[in-house]
Amino acid sequence: MANNYETLVLLSPELAEENRKEILDLLTGIVDREGGKMVETDDWGMRQLAYPVEKQTRGYYVRLVFEAPGALVAELERNIRITDGIFKFMTVKLAA
Repeated sequence: MANNYETLVLLSPELAEENRKEILDLLTGIVDREGGKMVETDDWGMRQLAYPVEKQTRGYYVRLVFEAPGALVAELERNIRITDGIFKFMTVKLAA
């Protein structure tokens, strides 16, 4: 049974646009490969951070909304952890 999830990703402000696109393509590719379905990719752009993260005061936010089985979330987060350029992330299960 697939649930709806939302993952908010904070990317390094030093990444070039093509590097950001590569990372997002990687993440959406994992969702597709593992049997999920992307619902929305919401690009929030560069934002001022409330506190420095890895000595940066700005970050690039992207929100991903997808339908997926629970195992997909674990695989997605595993890949996020080993991907350079991603400072922080948070995944939440959306109400049905």
